[in-house]
Amino acid sequence: MAVEFESEMLSDALVILGAAGLVIPVFTRFRITPVIGFILIGIAVGPFGLGDWVFRYPWLTHITISDPEALEPFAEFGIILLLFTIGLELSFKRLWQMRKLVFGLGAMELLIIGTSLAVVLSMMGQYWTGAIGLGLALALSSTAIVLPISGTQSPVGRAALSMLLFEDIAIVPIIFMLGAMAPSAQGDGWGNLVDTLWLGGVVVAGLLVLGRVALPRLFAQAARTKSPELFLAASLLVVIGASLATAAVGLSPIVGALIAGLLIAETEYHGEVEAIMEPFKGLALGVFLITVGMSIDLATIWDNFGSIMLAVALVLVFKALVTGLLLRMMGARRSTAAETGILMASPSETTLIVLAAAGSALLIQPGTAQFWQIVTAIGLTITPVLARVGRVIARRIEPAPQLDEEDRGKPRVIIIGAGRVGRLVAQMLDIHDKPYVAIDSDADLIESARRKGYKATFGDAARTDSMTKLGIDIAPAVILTMDEPVLAQRLVTKLRKAHPDLPIIARARDTTHAAELYRSGASHAVPETLESSLQLSEAVLVDLGVAVGPVIASIHEKRDEFRHRIKDDAALDHTPQLRTRTVKS
Repeated sequence: MAVEFESEMLSDALVILGAAGLVIPVFTRFRITPVIGFILIGIAVGPFGLGDWVFRYPWLTHITISDPEALEPFAEFGIILLLFTIGLELSFKRLWQMRKLVFGLGAMELLIIGTSLAVVLSMMGQYWTGAIGLGLALALSSTAIVLPISGTQSPVGRAALSMLLFEDIAIVPIIFMLGAMAPSAQGDGWGNLVDTLWLGGVVVAGLLVLGRVALPRLFAQAARTKSPELFLAASLLVVIGASLATAAVGLSPIVGALIAGLLIAETEYHGEVEAIMEPFKGLALGVFLITVGMSIDLATIWDNFGSIMLAVALVLVFKALVTGLLLRMMGARRSTAAETGILMASPSETTLIVLAAAGSALLIQPGTAQFWQIVTAIGLTITPVLARVGRVIARRIEPAPQLDEEDRGKPRVIIIGAGRVGRLVAQMLDIHDKPYVAIDSDADLIESARRKGYKATFGDAARTDSMTKLGIDIAPAVILTMDEPVLAQRLVTKLRKAHPDLPIIARARDTTHAAELYRSGASHAVPETLESSLQLSEAVLVDLGVAVGPVIASIHEKRDEFRHRIKDDAALDHTPQLRTRTVKS
């Protein structure tokens, strides 16, 4: 029986799924980010591409998007899922550690760029209220495109994340401010902003309290059923519920999505949630990028080619220079400042939202809004190219340390972390002629380590390709030395799934963290605070006059107590050793 697809929604769905099936493998094959592919697909199947020929050739309906506006909710959902997965990669502790960057660097970057652009636009004839709206809109950068390129662990990723987080927080006050400046505003815009902020604070506090209490129980129940469908449903319930809660009081739904991710990151189920949500995030993000491509009118660009290209170039260069200089002032390396500045230079998907808000408030003319929308779309399209240019310039400014070619392909211990502990482990391996390589995402640490003779390379251990290049498949062991408990636990889980027989030795903060690492799959977990505390106790007791024999006996007793506690907490079938055994001669 023949089935005729007359539904526009089904036709559009087929186009999107077909685009994903074509773009991702082809662009991955040639090591090109799929971002460009999705945007090009959007240009081709959108109303300014093949869609413009549908009336002449009706059969094109089946390979074009018939209703671009209907895709906007799915595009917004893609951004929500992206912020949710970013939250999964973070933790409240790490976010608190970044507060100076977020509210220092992030605030300065947005205010300086936004104000400067507003002054320039005002001097060019734009009325001051519209100039402020345009300046702030163009100062924003793309969370949806930048973070998948930069990640969140490298110095570039951390700097970009801090600025993008502040921009996402600031989007709501910006929109309310534009409404308050509208010619038709009755003076209650600022009052509405205050109401939204305090209601938003109450909702965020409620989400934090409810999430800490309810989420572990919810996911524990889902895990007991051993049903992937129920786990997926619980994940979607959390992210959509949190997004609706913040949207209901006037905040951006992406704020709720980020909070939901942060809350789940504090549970032991974050790895499973991250894995199960990854395909949906990629597809939804692809839908967003297709909508960006559909907004690009090639005919309009051709008619105004000179002015549009000049505007794109000036915005990109100015934002890159200001962002790079601010990072240098904050102490970033020259290479990090240059790469981050260029990566953050293009406008954002939220620029389109701010432009729409400024237009609806009658602060800018429709023609002006369309001009800057095209500039924004072009900037989004070339962001992956900017990322590559930034990496090339960064390497020329300050070459990243690399391993010697002769060291590649040899079995060697991989040390994750090139700090104080990692270097001490490297020294001991060197003394006993055991080959090793250290990897760290902090270029400063790597450069310092290599100058002192350590075999170290720059990279993100969370990336599978980085570990593959180091020879993880033939490594005799992996040692985790970083002082980041959440990241260490995630890496152990990931490494154990990929390499069931690989010896994994991890640095633990305390006995509780050691038990978590054992549960995640560590072969050995060494709590750093325990042994130092016992040695301090031994020293002070001896100095106080207690006999050495009873002191040593009590130290052994206390150590055995902690060994059994770790065994019980981690549900091990053996009692772990908390220090190495000394071979008796």
